[in-house]
Amino acid sequence: MTISPDQTILFEFGFVRINATLVFTWLTMALLVGSARWTTRKLSATGELSPWQNLLEVLVEGVQNQIRDIARQDPGPFLPFIATLFLFIAICNLLAVVPGYEPPTGSLSTTTALALCVFFAVPFYGIRRHGWRGFLHLYLEPTPLMLPLNLIGELARTVALAVRLYGNVMSGGLVAAILLLVTPLVFPALMHALELLTGLIQAYIFAVLATVFIAAAATAQEQTANLSQSRR
Repeated sequence: MTISPDQTILFEFGFVRINATLVFTWLTMALLVGSARWTTRKLSATGELSPWQNLLEVLVEGVQNQIRDIARQDPGPFLPFIATLFLFIAICNLLAVVPGYEPPTGSLSTTTALALCVFFAVPFYGIRRHGWRGFLHLYLEPTPLMLPLNLIGELARTVALAVRLYGNVMSGGLVAAILLLVTPLVFPALMHALELLTGLIQAYIFAVLATVFIAAAATAQEQTANLSQSRR
């Protein structure tokens, strides 16, 4: 039993190794891009909408509402990034029930890459909204002595995101595999359904945490500005 898809080497030539993590990541990305292209090829603003366009609009509106409720801000700037994170993680976890498919989210390298995307997204959105000076000033509050602790907090948050998603996906897959081996004729359908539900929950939680981290920088900056104005 393999703990991570990194251990499954599908192609090796010299120092070049292509493991299951890379292959299934590429396949998932191709599936998402192809599905997006196929779904949006005939979008219509009038007349009868196709079932796929209805599904797409429901999904987009649902993500927008979730971002708006969490961030208390206009969801427009965050929507592409958060929705992409959610869809990628969700599809990876949902396809885990397909025989032979090893979810890339079961690899620590993948979850670390996703967490690093969130890590760099926080300053990107913060700087775009408040500028370099306004965003960097956030790390000096309430005193410049807090700069090292604030930076450590950013790194710790990134590590926690990566390890949390990896641990949940890996442990869920191992538990399901063990139960299927013990009672293969009783629990397969139930365990697959539970695995699908768990995968969706993990994708949702990761997207929610990413939204909280990204929105927190802007909110904290606005609160700092309001506090400075009130003191004046």
